[in-house]
Amino acid sequence: MTMRHLFVALLLFVAPAAIAAPITVEGGKVEGVADGDIVAFKGIPYAAAPVGQLRWRPPEPVIPWQGVRKADTYGLDCLQSPFPGDAAPLGGPMGEDCLFVNVWAPKPQTGTKRPVMVWIHGGGFVNGGSSPAVYDGSAFAKSGVVLVSLNYRLGRFGFFAHPALTAEAGAEPTGNFGFMDQVAALKWVRRNIAAFGGDPANVTLFGESAGGRSVHVLLAAPAAKGLFDKALIMSGGGRVTTLGLLPLRQAEMRGVNFARKAGLTDDSAKGLAALRALSADKIVDGLDMRSIMGDGVDHYAGPMLDGKFLAEEPAKSIADGKAPRMPMMIGATGLDGFPIGDADMLLKGFGANEAAARQAYASPTPLLTSWKIVGDRIFIEPARYLARQWSEAGLPAYAYRFNYVAESQRATMPGATHASEIPYAFRTVELRYPSAVSAADQAISKAFHEHFVAFAKSGNPGYPAYRAADDKLMEYGAGGAAFIPDPLRQRLDVMEKAQK
Repeated sequence: MTMRHLFVALLLFVAPAAIAAPITVEGGKVEGVADGDIVAFKGIPYAAAPVGQLRWRPPEPVIPWQGVRKADTYGLDCLQSPFPGDAAPLGGPMGEDCLFVNVWAPKPQTGTKRPVMVWIHGGGFVNGGSSPAVYDGSAFAKSGVVLVSLNYRLGRFGFFAHPALTAEAGAEPTGNFGFMDQVAALKWVRRNIAAFGGDPANVTLFGESAGGRSVHVLLAAPAAKGLFDKALIMSGGGRVTTLGLLPLRQAEMRGVNFARKAGLTDDSAKGLAALRALSADKIVDGLDMRSIMGDGVDHYAGPMLDGKFLAEEPAKSIADGKAPRMPMMIGATGLDGFPIGDADMLLKGFGANEAAARQAYASPTPLLTSWKIVGDRIFIEPARYLARQWSEAGLPAYAYRFNYVAESQRATMPGATHASEIPYAFRTVELRYPSAVSAADQAISKAFHEHFVAFAKSGNPGYPAYRAADDKLMEYGAGGAAFIPDPLRQRLDVMEKAQK
């Protein structure tokens, strides 16, 4: 064999993954993969498949399996219409049988309990999954954390109301099946995570966008009480005025509209049976993050106030002091949100404060003005509002702003956009920007990640808690990480007046 042939053979050789010792969880034994000092278990069912007669029902207990189940690949991501240009594209196939968790952990050591972080992905409640490469939890495991990611039902599978469903549920919750899945996954963590070396009494729930919104919701949901100990909200809003939930009756009408569109006019139990018999593709019907803001809005309810799982807006529950008392870390990106809407109309929407808004949001282009207004309205100012509420209640709130743009993107990207911080937290920047990661990129990723880990371990990320009088936060920017007065304070003050 020539040296060239030997070189090619070495390139083609892939060492088989080391097998992690089987672990017993609810349902049976699972066998993961070992990589150095960490282990990974993927595709573990935490509930029964929500198919057939279990479609649009609360999650049922997992069905036990025989023997040892291989947990070396992701389970199916929940069925959806993938969104073009998604910053976290799915890494595998989709299906309606999708209620799986994934666990990354340091190799268990006798007598050692590790802090646990549970990740909820974003995607507007219609897109996303746990399989994207940028959500790989290896870096957290290497930092001494047990990282759990989960799937939850999306779109009309996860958030669907109909008069026949309400009648069938009786005194039980209905509609918010995706949130019920998240609660079921958290219960699974409480009962099973010790087998992976995790501490079930030290669980941090974190998520971004719809995932951050989910954390906000679960803080107010009675069903989630006692299931996590710290909250970390990334671009998850925080105000009623920006992310209000539909009342059940309105959500039911959207369900009826969808049924009519599918050719089903019977609103009785018989009609519900026909809805459950529809193919999964007909339930999806092209729904994605774009269509929910367009022609899909009349046929999809999204998260709702069903009166059982959620009886009032989470922001109101929190304002009334009904949320559990725990540390919170909350923030957004510097150019969060989406460039939607006419800039002049958005500015006129400030009413008596229009002149102040025009000054605060003056930008080189109308597009950038719209972007800033939408981002402030939906994500950035509500994050400050929630940090203030938490602080005023005597609870530790740690505010941050991720304002860093990868060096390779600065020529074309005007700021740190929505979801751009995720690979920095997971230390997967090289997967987001292949062959273009600089030392500065990695340094910010290290600082951001380490603050997340410190928060998970102790409830303190390593910088001072937020105080409204100081209005300081941790900013991750081109110059590094620094605890500074909020550079957007004047702008956010203008937005705050418009939110009331």
